[in-house]
Amino acid sequence: MNGQASVGIIGGSGLYDIEGLTSVQEIRVRTPFGAPSDAIIVGMLEGTRVAFLSRHGRGHQLSPSAINYRANIYALKSLGVSRVISLSAVGSMKESIRPGDVVVPDQFIDLTKRRASTFFEEGIVAHVAFGEPICAALAQVLAVSSQRLGARLHRGGTYLCMEGPQFSTRGESRVYRQWGVDVIGMTNMPEAKLAREAELCYATMALVTDYDCWHQTEEAVTVEAILATLHQNVVLAKRILRVAVPSVVESPVCSCHHALDDAIVTARKSIPTVVRKKLALLTHRVLAPQKGAH
Repeated sequence: MNGQASVGIIGGSGLYDIEGLTSVQEIRVRTPFGAPSDAIIVGMLEGTRVAFLSRHGRGHQLSPSAINYRANIYALKSLGVSRVISLSAVGSMKESIRPGDVVVPDQFIDLTKRRASTFFEEGIVAHVAFGEPICAALAQVLAVSSQRLGARLHRGGTYLCMEGPQFSTRGESRVYRQWGVDVIGMTNMPEAKLAREAELCYATMALVTDYDCWHQTEEAVTVEAILATLHQNVVLAKRILRVAVPSVVESPVCSCHHALDDAIVTARKSIPTVVRKKLALLTHRVLAPQKGAH
């Protein structure tokens, strides 16, 4: 298939395209879970074939809760993607993490409430390990690339994903700070969970746009202020991507690519045929064809 790519890039607020792509194709992917956020742009970036997807859609048409995360991850998987770089706008929960900084987190707290967070339902159950939700090898590539370009980098930390689309109350923000959270955003969950179920490596480059409302010496968080900083961050993020993507080396021993090895607990003979077909792209490695199935 001409549209195949090994590296997927999911662009967040403010990042709706990638400059420098050559041999570009725009592909609209159909999935069993509905339509992705937008067409996927496939092309060559610094010698590596990548698939770029705008998480909110070009023109920013989708709120965090309206994003079809399952379709997005499934669509990237269908194009041959094995590693996903997520770019996300976040607020800072610590004085030391300033607007304009880059954070490569290694943990998440999921406070979303309204989002489909698994591919496994309707007669099949799977429990993937998620103690280490970020691919360490991919995160290292992002961190090293950020440092090479002089970014103010914070390696590691916890990203709290809230439902949104409203920002936090000051009371909520203070509680999150007591939890030791580093940054807050609205989009990496259930995206990271679904990437793990799809056996994809996943890492986030979080672009800090503001201090959350806990920081009373700062003005209240506004969309205008966030976008002003974000546009500055996007220029840096695109430079980092051009350095990072060629360094994303395929590794057949990465544990992310074996997340389903012992995860499916449903008896094989009990899995409905229609569900087997629906999830075949994700499960073909671990579910042997059922004898007598057509």
